[in-house]
Amino acid sequence: MGIQAIIVDTAGTTTDFGFIKEVLFQYSAAALPAFIEGQQSRFTVASLLQDVRRLSQQPQATNAELTTLLQQWIADDNKATPLKTLQGLIWQQGYLQGDFKGHIYPDAAAQLKRWQAQGKRLYSYSSSSADAQQLLFRYSTEGDLSPLFYGHFDTNMGQKKTAQAYKNILNTISLRPRQVLFISDDLEELNSAAEVGLQTALIRRDQSGFSGKHPVHREFSTITLDGQ
Repeated sequence: MGIQAIIVDTAGTTTDFGFIKEVLFQYSAAALPAFIEGQQSRFTVASLLQDVRRLSQQPQATNAELTTLLQQWIADDNKATPLKTLQGLIWQQGYLQGDFKGHIYPDAAAQLKRWQAQGKRLYSYSSSSADAQQLLFRYSTEGDLSPLFYGHFDTNMGQKKTAQAYKNILNTISLRPRQVLFISDDLEELNSAAEVGLQTALIRRDQSGFSGKHPVHREFSTITLDGQ
């Protein structure tokens, strides 16, 4: 039956990593103190802060101490799920207030539209929360791309560099591995996806050379679904 679904990574693949690091990360780090102060009594936020205390093994940490810790996690690009969920809530405010738009590469947007028009099921998979991914594509520099997607996967499926995460995704979308193409700029992620049997394509937007088992593309326009 060929490729029925395409899963795309975000940072470095559909999205400039510079936007993630220099805009989204910096925005969330700066907004974090006021956000926690103002939202700490909200059930979702309070639960996430408790998750941070548990993960950091600091059960008595104050909100001020958690803020400092979370800002360090942001600087370190920590993939902890409660951090990513908190960042998503903060970014939602930024998108809604028009403080920024989500960067999407034009070639990625154009190809995703073509694939969706061909009846392919599109998903994204990122360390950022599913809600944050939806916001990225909804308020993007290429317009509202959110209707293109069937869904978004995050670390609740598992860490992206583990084979189990891709098994979990396959169980969720009810497709065979060879019916799914995963596109990423990260070799370890692609290796884990290939281990499960997914088809893969490596995006390398810079001019660095690469040799390996994954088909390499400079942009989305050269990716075909009958042999990447």
